[in-house]
Amino acid sequence: MSQLKELQGLTKVLRLAETSKIKTAESNDDSYTQFLYDVMTYEQKCREEKQIEKRLKLATFPHDKSLELFDVQQQPSLSKKQLNQLGTLNWIEQLYNLVLLGPSGVGKTMLATGLGIEAVKQGYKVIFTTMGELIPQLKTEEITRKSQLRMKRIREANLIIIDDLMFMAMDQKEANYFFHLINDRHDKAAIILTSNKAPKEWGELLGDPAITAAI
Repeated sequence: MSQLKELQGLTKVLRLAETSKIKTAESNDDSYTQFLYDVMTYEQKCREEKQIEKRLKLATFPHDKSLELFDVQQQPSLSKKQLNQLGTLNWIEQLYNLVLLGPSGVGKTMLATGLGIEAVKQGYKVIFTTMGELIPQLKTEEITRKSQLRMKRIREANLIIIDDLMFMAMDQKEANYFFHLINDRHDKAAIILTSNKAPKEWGELLGDPAITAAI
């Protein structure tokens, strides 16, 4: 067995899966230091890309449109400067929350998703869910394994995106479940909420002014 094949075998044992740089380095007659640097940096890059792919999959975004594709000119209430500030993601580190309000079709979900994708690329754990998906999962968390795993990911996320907030009325029990989730993640994660209902309408949909104020 040649040394090259032995080396490739060792990289697999060490879980250095991306070894295409070996042949390149050999053909370029690189120094040992340069060779190791090239292999290690290439391996690191590939691992980072795989981690991003994994986090994107776990985030369950509705689409893969990045923040760069958001047309700020179509949204007069948001300036380019504001969009750039949001894109820095400093508000995630500061545990600030965003509430995106407006009628259907103005780009709330696209903006929230774009910010979420950017957060994933910068190493944050992100989860995207609709209100219609979240409430049943909260109600069945103690019953089904699937809901338990989903809620575990939500509670471990650095950024939680809840889309279509208040799209339908909740009963008292559902409102309580939702309040406890928001209360539990307060000062632990950043949250993006999107809604086509004004905050003054939330109390009626939640059925409890006190819980609405607390949220």
